Amino acid sequence: MDGQHFDAIVLGAGAAGLMCAARGGQRGLSVLVLEGAAEPGRKILISGGGRCNFTNLGAGPANYLSANPHFAKSALARYTPRDFLSLVEAHGIAWHEKTLGQLFCDGSARQVVAMLLEECARGNVTLRCGETVRAVDAGYAVTTDTGRYTAPQLVIATGGPSIPKMGASDFAYRLARQFGLKIAEPRPALVPLTLGGEELLFRELSGVATPVIARATRGPAFREAALFTHRGLSGPAILQVSSFWRRGEAVVLNLLPDAAAGWLAGAKRHTPRTNLPTALREHLPQRLAEALAARLEADGLPNRELGNWPDKALATAELRLASWAFTPTGSEGFAKAEVTAGGIATDDLSQQTMEARRVPGLYAIGEAVDVTGWLGGYNFQWAWASAVAAGDALRRAP
Repeated sequence: MDGQHFDAIVLGAGAAGLMCAARGGQRGLSVLVLEGAAEPGRKILISGGGRCNFTNLGAGPANYLSANPHFAKSALARYTPRDFLSLVEAHGIAWHEKTLGQLFCDGSARQVVAMLLEECARGNVTLRCGETVRAVDAGYAVTTDTGRYTAPQLVIATGGPSIPKMGASDFAYRLARQFGLKIAEPRPALVPLTLGGEELLFRELSGVATPVIARATRGPAFREAALFTHRGLSGPAILQVSSFWRRGEAVVLNLLPDAAAGWLAGAKRHTPRTNLPTALREHLPQRLAEALAARLEADGLPNRELGNWPDKALATAELRLASWAFTPTGSEGFAKAEVTAGGIATDDLSQQTMEARRVPGLYAIGEAVDVTGWLGGYNFQWAWASAVAAGDALRRAP
């Protein structure tokens, strides 16, 4: 197999890599995809509980985190969720919409992998799995355990280090640095947060979930469910804010997002002999209601019938419940992170083509790039859009 030459080599057979290869191949280019795992699309297969949350109908630049918030605009505008949905439907894949515009396969995530492989086959793409890349030289010459391949164009689509048990690593960053590209500090994103110290009380609520509005010191607020775990906090709301959280900062939860202002004073008027735990159980799971009431009592609010509470104390309790601050000790790291924030710096890439500005023929797409989406199909949409931008820009070798 030594010395095989192609128009382009794509490193990584995940969502972005397969999509990019298919677009290039269907334009008549000879494209090789090299994948270290034994099969393509492994992260696709585990996504969405095995049903692949393949896009989000509302995906737009505001749903992405990057050092350059404008970088993703071009690619996202040129390949939209509706474009990918049309591809899904053309392949006869049944789908359904869950909450907040999230689209899933009715059947299995394997249908999405099969679709991408069929698209690659239409473009006569060469796919080689189980290929560990040992070296990439200028040119671009890629040496693996089984051969040496060359091409004038190379696409980095190997993702970030999240979920290392799936074979994820920092390979994309090492390769980018080799060619002089900068890296925005990688960190776990869409990841559970851990608690310690006096907040250990809430770790004893493992398994309890409740709707909240969550926000970090920076970034937007998210209204979804929070889940208390044996290590700390998880659930969609927490995963969302984790992408914006930094060590030492607080995460603030409105634990009663549907309660109207003055609800405790109203309870005092209507049921003055009710105590706080009972009042909270009207809105929250029992274990959580009792834990919150115990913490409020420990912090100096009286545990007695509401009719004996001063209105000022009731207002204080309401405010605390609407802005309960936790200071996580950390996160569960790349092992549990759904994606990686940070990555190959967008300043070094063209937002139209994903090609490195100072390294002709070198492209970076998908999770490898410093563009991170919210939970709910946004990261897949970035994979498709950035892959199309690069795949449509690849050139036939002279």
